[in-house]
Amino acid sequence: MPGIRRMTVQNPGPFTFFGTNSYIIGHEDVAILDPGPLHEKHMHALLRATQGQKVEAILVSHTHMDHSPGAKALQAVTGAPIIGCGAHRPARDLAAMETNALDASADKDYRPDQELGDGERYAIGGFTLEAVPTPGHTANHLCFAVEGTEVLFSADHVMAWSTSIVAPPDGAMSDYMASLERLQARAEDHFLPGHGAAVTQAHEYMSALWDHRKAREKAIAGCLSGNPLSIPQIVELVYQGLDPMLKPAAGLSVFAHLEDLTSQGIVKAVPSASLQAVYMTP
Repeated sequence: MPGIRRMTVQNPGPFTFFGTNSYIIGHEDVAILDPGPLHEKHMHALLRATQGQKVEAILVSHTHMDHSPGAKALQAVTGAPIIGCGAHRPARDLAAMETNALDASADKDYRPDQELGDGERYAIGGFTLEAVPTPGHTANHLCFAVEGTEVLFSADHVMAWSTSIVAPPDGAMSDYMASLERLQARAEDHFLPGHGAAVTQAHEYMSALWDHRKAREKAIAGCLSGNPLSIPQIVELVYQGLDPMLKPAAGLSVFAHLEDLTSQGIVKAVPSASLQAVYMTP
């Protein structure tokens, strides 16, 4: 789309695909969305790409280490305000003796100069962006819709290459599913994600994501019928043939489903819902 450029950080990996996508938005004055991790080469690439243009704002979708730490470094050079999601926060408080498996991935130093609330708009370079909160992947996850177009910056909520990691306590499956429903009800159908290529026919794709999550939920509940199991045991049953490197992430996803199922009374956790608990049907 004219006026929107994508630049990908050289930080490929099993959870970042080819790398984190930064977006330069605007025709003359510009905003940079998700400047990425602290990555000197990428920051210089962003500055070269915007040479002769004024960087009016640095936008941030959520506070993971592959998306937001570069904001402060970029601000030091450009003087642009940091605008977007609020400071990092979990979806819920930690339970007694609970640890946060994704604690190291959270950018706890991030502080915006301006936090955008639901439906707030920001005009830049001929575009008007609408803030669309989409908690789930993180509690503070924010998408940006381009007003008057079918384009939405979906960050890590909807990506073509992979489903989003939803891991308590930072994220919550119930929030993620509600956010999917919210985006389904909107008009935008062309998503520009935080990793990988654009999502075309986004409504159809989100329906597939919904069905996938519901099928996973059914499989998890099904394997617990008469069988008290731990999360690693559930992963072995539900994710057969999975790369061992990805099993910890799969365990976090299973935990997110179990936490949701427990809150609905479909599953019982002993002693209480956690990564270490044993789960069964009531």
